[in-house]
Amino acid sequence: MTALAQPLTEDTDPYVLPPTELAALLFDAPWRRYAVFGDSLSVGAGDATPGYADLGWPTRVERVLRMVRPDLEYLNTARVGATTAQALAEQGERIHDFAPDLLHVNSGANDIVRRELDWEQIEHGLRTMYRFAAATRAQIAVYTLGRAFVIPVFPDWGDRLRRLNDLTRTLAREFDAVLVDSEDHPLNDRPNLLSEDGIHFSTSGQAILATLMVRELAHRLA
Repeated sequence: MTALAQPLTEDTDPYVLPPTELAALLFDAPWRRYAVFGDSLSVGAGDATPGYADLGWPTRVERVLRMVRPDLEYLNTARVGATTAQALAEQGERIHDFAPDLLHVNSGANDIVRRELDWEQIEHGLRTMYRFAAATRAQIAVYTLGRAFVIPVFPDWGDRLRRLNDLTRTLAREFDAVLVDSEDHPLNDRPNLLSEDGIHFSTSGQAILATLMVRELAHRLA
């Protein structure tokens, strides 16, 4: 009789590196002022997963950066439900005044949660955000949305997500942003990935996102 597979934990998850190993990847990172801007993805919202620390990905990345730079300053202005335009209007001044040297920006998820979409307006809003971010002179970082993120009320949701992610990739290239492309990562296939709301990644997903972000930041430094 085959033994049942043990549930993954943070220590056994093949896609999660421990903080010390992540810090080693960023041992020479120059960043001392880390800011996070945007919506619930930037908040790191999600339900707890047994076996994983109850931390969102931004807090995990902050922890790693602080291990490398104990004098790190950190600001997270993100608000659950914010569109890109709302995030700029509500959070832009605080981000500007903070003067980050590493800035995570919005992925635009709430921009596509509406009955009718104006893609020209969506692109304009995101491009305005990237221009704002570039003006801070910080290294910009961004995620694409995972395909596990689904809003069933929209039958064309998959097309919306893919188009938004393509736009994110284009803007990331244009503005030299560090890009974590989570759309087709294997984490999307995990049965316990989503929180009870069926939208946000649980803390197991948050742990993976943090590892992916640190890896991409390290690649930028290589």
